Amino acid sequence: MNWILLIIAGLFEVAFAACLGKFKETSGSLATYWFIGFLVCLTISMVLLVKATQSLPIGTAYAVWTGIGAVGTVLVGIFIFKEPADFWRLFFITTLIVSIVGLKFVTN
Repeated sequence: MNWILLIIAGLFEVAFAACLGKFKETSGSLATYWFIGFLVCLTISMVLLVKATQSLPIGTAYAVWTGIGAVGTVLVGIFIFKEPADFWRLFFITTLIVSIVGLKFVTN
């Protein structure tokens, strides 16, 4: 169950990064809504991370959480914000995914 909470926390990390990107692109009341979304997603992500670390090792949980956030944020950047998707960028994202999966398998 705590691994599921950790994955959801990582997805909310991606969401708060996406809200931050949209906040940067907008102005006025729309920017305020994106900032509120950022704060809500940040809070949910942190609460779930704290809950998951009550039974998972902090080093593993934090590494997986940041890895999910990093991979997800790069993918959001590519698909939503039209950032480049060159070979080396995709190669290193793939190695990060393999590392996250590896941490999951070596943690009790």
